[in-house]
Amino acid sequence: MDGFVRLSETPVFEGHLFSVRRLTYADPEGGTFDREVVRHPGAVAVVPVHDDGSVTLVRQLRVAVGEPVLEAPAGTCDVDGEDLEATAARELAEEAGLRAKALRHLGSVYNSPGYTDQRTAIYLATGLEPCESSPAGVEERFLSVETVALSDVEVLVGNGRLVDSTTIVGLFLARTARGASTARGASTASRAPSAPSAPSAPRAAPPVPARPPRPEG
Repeated sequence: MDGFVRLSETPVFEGHLFSVRRLTYADPEGGTFDREVVRHPGAVAVVPVHDDGSVTLVRQLRVAVGEPVLEAPAGTCDVDGEDLEATAARELAEEAGLRAKALRHLGSVYNSPGYTDQRTAIYLATGLEPCESSPAGVEERFLSVETVALSDVEVLVGNGRLVDSTTIVGLFLARTARGASTARGASTASRAPSAPSAPSAPRAAPPVPARPPRPEG
């Protein structure tokens, strides 16, 4: 790591979902320094896009910032042995009351690498149909469901309605993926062989000119 060497890692706090550790590093010049970091099991976020281009988001209280936040359905990877796609499907049903026919991994992001190793996998959910929701926490029991247009991401960020960075990244990724799929579909359609044209009808023969009358006499 460009001359940086981790010397030790000491537990500071052990919580239900994450822990705090004190890391001691040696720098390239031989000095040492400490950093306290949050160890996190990871999370998933799901962008559920309907056929008409609308997206279902949820607004729930986030006590760390003291207010409700509009965000994609998301959750911590807190079930042992559960893969990321299964976690995404579970969170989508729990929070948004939706089931997806298709889940596509769009990418993963570090949420705030300055102090935590939390990494969130972002999924696009399509082929949506309603199902029974099953809130897993107090905040989820009182969340509200809202719908936004996928084409309005810039406006929603600019007016302050969207402030959650993972959701913003997910919406842009979903819009790009959806646009690429539409473009591929149009390209395939343009390359499809056209049906043979019907044979043209034969030309009618030109009329035979009338013979002039024969002179009498």
